[in-house]
Amino acid sequence: MASLIELVRAHTDLDEDDVAWLQLLQADWQIIADLSFADLVLWLPDRDGHGFWAGGQMRPTTGPTAYTDDVVGTFVPSGKRPHLDIAYAEGRLVREGDPEWRDDVPVRAETIPVRRGQEVIAVVGRHTNLLGVRTPSRLELTYLQTAADLTQMIAGGHFPVPGQRSDHADTPRVGDGFLRVDEQGRVAYASPNALSVYRRLGHSGDLDGLRLSEVTRELVPPRLRPDEETLSAVLGGRANRDAEIGTDSVSLIVRAIPLRPHGRLIGALVLVRDVTDLRRRDRELVTKDATIREIHHRVKNNLQTVAALLRLQARRMSNPDAKAALEEAVRRVGSIAIVHETLSQAGEESVEFDEVADRLGGMVADVSSVGARLRVHREGSFGVLPSETATTVAMVLTELVQNAVEHGYAAGSAGTITMSAARTDGRLTFTVDDDGQGLPDGFDAAGSTTLGLSIVGTLVESELGGRLTLGASPTGGTRAEIDVPV
Repeated sequence: MASLIELVRAHTDLDEDDVAWLQLLQADWQIIADLSFADLVLWLPDRDGHGFWAGGQMRPTTGPTAYTDDVVGTFVPSGKRPHLDIAYAEGRLVREGDPEWRDDVPVRAETIPVRRGQEVIAVVGRHTNLLGVRTPSRLELTYLQTAADLTQMIAGGHFPVPGQRSDHADTPRVGDGFLRVDEQGRVAYASPNALSVYRRLGHSGDLDGLRLSEVTRELVPPRLRPDEETLSAVLGGRANRDAEIGTDSVSLIVRAIPLRPHGRLIGALVLVRDVTDLRRRDRELVTKDATIREIHHRVKNNLQTVAALLRLQARRMSNPDAKAALEEAVRRVGSIAIVHETLSQAGEESVEFDEVADRLGGMVADVSSVGARLRVHREGSFGVLPSETATTVAMVLTELVQNAVEHGYAAGSAGTITMSAARTDGRLTFTVDDDGQGLPDGFDAAGSTTLGLSIVGTLVESELGGRLTLGASPTGGTRAEIDVPV
């Protein structure tokens, strides 16, 4: 299914400002569909004037749909639906006298011109499934009146409202809690769900005739509500924005849309939603993340302590082989500690591995006997890796760089070791190249008994599910190439 922007570019002459206006409208048109008990379809004018393209569609959650199929991307030629042509050409709302029948369902069709500034840039079709129509209650009548006010605002260019938008992904919907306030901010109607929300907040009795801002101010302590200007503007229905309020046990999001059907403020639509459970889960997740980061921090500290003890033991060793073995253990423990240190500072269980790779290269070069004359640098990017993969890759990279340092150069030699990485099609390929003396004649990787290569081979094949290749480097030394799925 094509997106709004794709359809605009392919079939219309609408500019970027027009598209931005339509996107603002679509951000809130679930509210209009629910208040109308009707499907909404956004019709875009064809650049050649031959008809309209369906650029968006929204079904109501408060009533039966009139469209069981998706219509986005379909084309309606001029003259087939005259009410579309009239609404676009004359800039006025058009309502057909007789319902149309669609799949044995009577549907009332209306069209609303979408005005931006002085120009009509699109048309919204509103389609009501009449099988769901019954004698309306006060709630339904208030819904429909509010929908009529919003459609008048769309036709007059007063809705959507540019500027500050909702910062909440969990912004309230019509069914969560609906209130209509007059121009003085007094409640003209509150839905049963809205009353329930305010009763959980601590209010008893009805809300009709009360100033919503004053009621809320009495229920919510100052430390748990926005500043007075914001509170009055939102709950008084003068600002098109939302705010979060609550008590120690209840959290609410309140959203206001001022109603100006003829350019003058006549009141506002106010939506409320109880997000207490959502905020409790948010706090639990924050606590869990903090605990995980603390665990990584402690693991890093413990690993560094182990590395320090091994380093201290190595200094006391007189046997060169034993001392070298302990130094290798220090590097292996240190490589894991670096990953846990990065995880302890991150907010997720994943690692930006480029920084880890750079630190590993520096660590190996610094502690190597010939490291003062070797330079280790990185080319390309490892990208973001899951923590489990990052730990294993860190150990593999450490071993490969250490092998290059120990076996690629004669004592006192200078050189460059290059770590390269690239990700394509769900795989990570990284290489370690040195410009040293290369592999010895007759070298067989499969038959090698060195501990470093044994560790690398086991980790790559068993832990990462990848493959290791050893060969000559373009720089004249040795290349180790690892290819693993990510």
